[in-house]
Amino acid sequence: MIPQKTNCQSSARPETRLVLAISLDGRLSSSRSIVAQLGGEGDRRALEQALAWGDACLIGAGTLRAHQCTCLIRNAELVQQRLDQGRSAQPVAVVVSHSHVFPQHWRFFQQPFERWLVAPMLPSKGFDHWIALGHSWSNRLAAIRAAGIRHLVVLGGAHLAAQLLQEDCIDTLRLTLVPRLLGGPNTWVPWDHGPLPIRMGEASAWNCDVIENLGHDEILVSYQRQRGS
Repeated sequence: MIPQKTNCQSSARPETRLVLAISLDGRLSSSRSIVAQLGGEGDRRALEQALAWGDACLIGAGTLRAHQCTCLIRNAELVQQRLDQGRSAQPVAVVVSHSHVFPQHWRFFQQPFERWLVAPMLPSKGFDHWIALGHSWSNRLAAIRAAGIRHLVVLGGAHLAAQLLQEDCIDTLRLTLVPRLLGGPNTWVPWDHGPLPIRMGEASAWNCDVIENLGHDEILVSYQRQRGS
């Protein structure tokens, strides 16, 4: 029997939103060699709205290596809204990795935001803040919360999403359904880390709070995690 991991207590960590664009059959891309670019203009608007909500975005090292950059808020009204609230124009980018070294020529290191690293060792350069990797997401997220992050947007990749779901550390799923069927192994919750906790599959585990037509046959669905008392 696979032991169930302990609940990642929401009171000790940031509120988390997992934001992904997925195909109708739940894939992120059609091949491991293809960088996922599924969403259209409507998905881009939804993504920027999520980033405007967040104090920081969480990115897995694999996703960063694939893109060598991350998403920015381009909508001037959303940027001004953040500035009016006394926040930075862009959320902090938090990278989680087992390595502390990244090529400094990547566009990521020229983009206009703070860069934090969650890794076993202090980075030599390129990052503004370091958080020790530790042994669990409960500890990592508690450290991110202690550093001032209250709202955290999880951008992926799939292995990062699976790890957070296994520890029950995702509060909201915001998924853009894209009208494509891709097939293949690249699901947004891979099995590499084993099955999810049984409680994730209970009928009362998730509550749908948003269904939005984004145009061009893309649908945004949002589900809130229901943990009970």
